[in-house]
Amino acid sequence: MTGARRAAGLVPAETVVTVPVAETGGEKVDGIRALDVLVQNRRLTQQALAGVDDFVLTVGGDCAVDIAPIAAARARYGNALTVLWIDAHPDVYSPQTLPSGAFHGMVVRALLGDGPAGLVPEQPLSPEQVIIAGERAGAASEHEYLAKTGLRRYGVDDLERVLDGLRGPVYVHVDLDVLEPTAFGATCYPEPDGVPPQRLVDLVSQVDDIVGAAITEHAPSGDEVDAGEAEVIRRLGAALLR
Repeated sequence: MTGARRAAGLVPAETVVTVPVAETGGEKVDGIRALDVLVQNRRLTQQALAGVDDFVLTVGGDCAVDIAPIAAARARYGNALTVLWIDAHPDVYSPQTLPSGAFHGMVVRALLGDGPAGLVPEQPLSPEQVIIAGERAGAASEHEYLAKTGLRRYGVDDLERVLDGLRGPVYVHVDLDVLEPTAFGATCYPEPDGVPPQRLVDLVSQVDDIVGAAITEHAPSGDEVDAGEAEVIRRLGAALLR
């Protein structure tokens, strides 16, 4: 949560709402670690979003924080919504294929309707509504799922292809581990051969009609602020909020 608070402080915003989510605890149920905590945190986030009809930029500890905001965007924009999921990992594990039970590796799959009760949107996304960008570390089981569902997937080399035909409304999810770790290393699960920060900022700046966004997985190792990494988050936030 330290990383989430620090990242949130770097993003310009007219109004800041802090959701009092639980950070630890919970039992592993149906293959999901801390399922009860996750469901409670989703409910609290839904309450915070209730009545908000403006652009929302969510900043959180891991990708699971985006369940409620994306569900809200789906309810508002319907089938017209596209979710651009920018992440080194596709996050389409299931409880059966991820023994650790870490739900943040299952979020996209849950958004598509394949997940535990309490974490699946009332109106799930269709595969046609999701584009995964910058992925380079998915497991074999995840790639099988991607192929079966037909989700569009672009790696680092062809990253800019996500812009081809992309039309709003667009929700942009950014997991900071999509970045090259030698340029931005304060992430939970850094992966080599990532996207240079300026290239990511440039890409986001070219996405039209962004109706919501998230920045996740900032994980600084100590109390000292890395000025370079802080500047990356500032510029990324400005691009999303432009």
